[in-house]
Amino acid sequence: YNATAYIANALQSVFAQTFSDFEVLLVNDGSPDREGLEQELQPYLSKIRYFKQVNRGPSAARNLAIRESQGRFVAFLDADDFWLPQHLARQIERLSRNQKIGLVYANAFHLRDNKLVGTAFERVPQSGVADVDSLLSERCTINTSSVVASRSALFQAGLFDESMRHCEDFDLWLRLARLGIGIEYDRQVQVGHRVGNGLAASRERMKEGRAQAYKAFLDGDSASDSQRALIASKLKALDFEIHVELAKKHLFEKQYSEAVTELKAARSIRGSGKLRLAELGLLCFPSGTRFAYRTYTGLLSGYKKLEEKRFLKAVSRKEFPELVLFDEGPGSTARRSELSSVERQSELSNKKVNTVEQPSR
Repeated sequence: YNATAYIANALQSVFAQTFSDFEVLLVNDGSPDREGLEQELQPYLSKIRYFKQVNRGPSAARNLAIRESQGRFVAFLDADDFWLPQHLARQIERLSRNQKIGLVYANAFHLRDNKLVGTAFERVPQSGVADVDSLLSERCTINTSSVVASRSALFQAGLFDESMRHCEDFDLWLRLARLGIGIEYDRQVQVGHRVGNGLAASRERMKEGRAQAYKAFLDGDSASDSQRALIASKLKALDFEIHVELAKKHLFEKQYSEAVTELKAARSIRGSGKLRLAELGLLCFPSGTRFAYRTYTGLLSGYKKLEEKRFLKAVSRKEFPELVLFDEGPGSTARRSELSSVERQSELSNKKVNTVEQPSR
C-alpha cells in the first residue's frame, strides 16, 4: 500500500538471499498507486505470486498470503523494509535446530532517509526468554519484518485479527506465546527497517492498537492475576499517552480548546506538573505556548540527529553484519555501506519457505 518508492528495494533483498528455496507472495492491499506499483513489479512478475484485493488492512493482506502459501515456514517483509542476505538462512537454521520453536525474529538496523540511525535491540533491549510474560511487559518486542514462523503455528493461533489495523502483529505474537509455541530471537542484525514510514507512523493509533491487543488478551480465560495487574498498568499508561499525543496534535493544529481538554483528561489519569503548566499556558497564552513547544521539538529533533551521528561513527567498531542497500532498478547490483564486517556464511540444507510481502502504509 503506497509502496512504489520501496518495493523494488524490498524484492531485490529477497532475491539476494543465500537461502534459495522459497516462493514470494505479494499482496496489493488496494493501493491507490497501483499503476506506479505495478510498473515497479513488472520485472519480477515471473518470479512472484501477485494478489490484489480491495483495501482491507495489513491483517487481511497477510492472511491472504498465508492461506495461499505452500511452504512449511512463512517469512514476513513489509514493503518499506529489506532483508540482509543471510536472513532466511539464519532463521531457518534456528527453526530447524529445535522443533519446539515456532517463531524466530532478529535485530534490525533502523534507517531514516536511508541513513543508519540505530538498531532495534539498542532501542528496546531484549531481556531473557521470549514468552508471554516478556511480550506483555515489553522486555521482548518483535519486529515483524524479521519474523520467520511455522505456518501451522500461525493457523493454530488463528492468524492475524482482521478487525485490527495497528499492532495486529503484537496481538498475534501474544496468542502464539499463550499457546506455548516457542519463540526465539537472534541478536544478529538481519533486517533494515525504515523508521517513521508505514504502519508505525501514527503514534496515537499505534498506542490504541496496543491497548486493543492487551484487552483482547484479557478476554481469554488463562490470564494470571499478575498478568492482569500488569495489563491494567499498561492500559492506564497507554490511555495517558494517547491523551498527551492528541493534545500535541491539537496544539500543532491551533485547536487550543481541544488541546486543553486532552491535557485535562491526561492529568485525570496521572498528575503531572508539566502538563498543568502546559494547560495554564494554553489558557493564558495559547499562541506563545505553541511557539514554545515548536521550539522545544525543534531542539529535541536536533539532539536526536546528533545522537544518530554519534551512533553512526561508533557502529563501524561493532560486530554488525554488512548493511546492504540496493540501487533502484531490477538489474542493479548491491552497493555496500561503509560498515566493513562481513556476515558469516551458513551451510545448511534448504527447506521450503514462503516470503510474504505486505505493502506498507
